[in-house]
Amino acid sequence: MKLFFISLGCDKNLVDSEVMLGLIRERGIEFTNDETEADLIIVNTCGFINDAKVESINTILEMAEYKKTGHLKGLIVTGCLAQRYKDEILKEIPEIDALIGTSSYDSIIEVIDQVLEGKKAEMFKELDYLTEVETKRVNTTGGYFSYLKIAEGCDKYCTYCIIPKLRGKYRSVPMEKLVREAEFLVEGGVKELILVAQETTLYGTDLYGKKSLPELLRKLCAIDGLEWIRIQYCYPEEITDELIEVIKTEPKICRYLDIPIQHASDNILKRMNRRTNKKELLELIAKLRREIPGMALRTSLITGFPGETEADHEELKEFIKEVRFERLGVFTYSKEEGTPAATMEGQILKKVKVQRQKELMQIQQQIAFEHAEEMVGKDLTVIIEGKLPEEGVFIGRTYMDAPNIDGYIFVNTQDELMSGEFVEVKVTEAKDYDLIGTAY
Repeated sequence: MKLFFISLGCDKNLVDSEVMLGLIRERGIEFTNDETEADLIIVNTCGFINDAKVESINTILEMAEYKKTGHLKGLIVTGCLAQRYKDEILKEIPEIDALIGTSSYDSIIEVIDQVLEGKKAEMFKELDYLTEVETKRVNTTGGYFSYLKIAEGCDKYCTYCIIPKLRGKYRSVPMEKLVREAEFLVEGGVKELILVAQETTLYGTDLYGKKSLPELLRKLCAIDGLEWIRIQYCYPEEITDELIEVIKTEPKICRYLDIPIQHASDNILKRMNRRTNKKELLELIAKLRREIPGMALRTSLITGFPGETEADHEELKEFIKEVRFERLGVFTYSKEEGTPAATMEGQILKKVKVQRQKELMQIQQQIAFEHAEEMVGKDLTVIIEGKLPEEGVFIGRTYMDAPNIDGYIFVNTQDELMSGEFVEVKVTEAKDYDLIGTAY
């Protein structure tokens, strides 16, 4: 019995995939990297925005073709698309043998057993159910870094976002469970833990009656062998002085913070149902940089939101120039059915959204290049990710760079380095978004 697994979408979805893979491994099912020889195929889907939905559907259809070979016994679809469109999916793609909702992935073995018996299966537990399975996850990220999902769901109800309907209300994972999971990952060779959730900053409010991310961070910092901790998805209005102090004083915590602000115009922020305004954002950013020297800030923005005027767009451009984020991504607004924003007046034409995105990214490109130039001559700790044999250089990341979304540093050395190894590097050159340096 061989199984082929595809995980689509965000890093939070990837954690769900790794838990399922752990359960499947315990069941004794063999994994394969060749879909043509698979008896079972699982597609863990994303349904957040339209592009993700299209990718998920196309992947399912591609995998369904293997039913025609007679070798594939079961096609199982899990994740956000399954949760959002279960009736439509089964009707349109009858080759699917089972659907599993976002809060039910801990039942993967039960569903597999039903599929192998020739039955159609559906597993949709209450959306606010928090899976309690404690399995040894299969780390799919290369071994030296891993994601730690500290909470599920969201209570913010931003007007553009479908997540609360796909993932339920905010539920924190108990702290002791997270520490055990982190210890297991570190025992397996993980050197960098990346904390993720729909929102990390509210961690613990439902379980412990207070924001408990600082306490969790201190416990994780005490794990021997763990070198770096990186925090993603911090909502700006929830960042406390206690959290700032922990980042500032704990050497294992990267001076890097991902703060998705989405916009800077008070008009658009209000329409988005965001909980901050421009003044508060500027004050927070100034405070973070003042309190934590060397802090690298990443954010994401949405352009072309319904009702966004040219004046709103110009205000956002000036905001980017003023703040000079070290890392920044811009997404065009995606109209999602079932969200308040989808029915708002003032929907923006696609060509206008794309043009505005281009203008914002051109501004940020210049800022990013200048930030890179400022690094020349500095000494940085680098985690090695691999080697380019033809060039004879190693690829690594600094504390300013999260895997798969930020830049790289190319390291020259006569030594043979291993992936996951930390080395000290002097930056000798900047090349667009990336750096070049020499290990010493």
